[in-house]
Amino acid sequence: MALTSSSYKVLQRDSPAPGFSLPGIDGKTHSLKDFADRKAFLVVFMCNHCPYVQPKISKLVELHEKHAQKGLGMIGINCNDVSKYPDDSFENMKRFSMERGIKFPYLLDESQQSARSYGATCTPDPFLFDARQMLAYHGRIDDAHGQPHSMAKTNELEEAIQQTLAGKEVTIQTLPSMGCNIKWK
Repeated sequence: MALTSSSYKVLQRDSPAPGFSLPGIDGKTHSLKDFADRKAFLVVFMCNHCPYVQPKISKLVELHEKHAQKGLGMIGINCNDVSKYPDDSFENMKRFSMERGIKFPYLLDESQQSARSYGATCTPDPFLFDARQMLAYHGRIDDAHGQPHSMAKTNELEEAIQQTLAGKEVTIQTLPSMGCNIKWK
């Protein structure tokens, strides 16, 4: 495991959301167009085994539950090499999702193309898009890296979501997320 921070080399603020078509643990194939009617759309690159993702899952579940009815669409994408990291297999994604109460679509990208097109480098790596599906925020969830949200002094992702749902420009300072590096093939 190598501690890695978000990269800003691929997508910049107001960049369009890259398309995808990926299988979810719910048995459906999900794509960007499924979220075209949302006021905000959150893509979180994540996985099951990462010690930086695990303490944030309850906060991500809370964000989805709190804001979905207000117009937030949300997905998690696991793009790790599951042959080398079997804890992140599709079957383990299902188990992890059930154990953690994840209700948003959790997708597997075996090709790793979505991570490349978004410029994702770590887990968790959140990308928030506005109603036009243009990047509004790409940064950390809070300041408690590797710790539960209850240990945080900041709440950047939720504040960015609230501003985006209100149709406002995100004014939250963008600081990189930090976590495990994506496990490339």
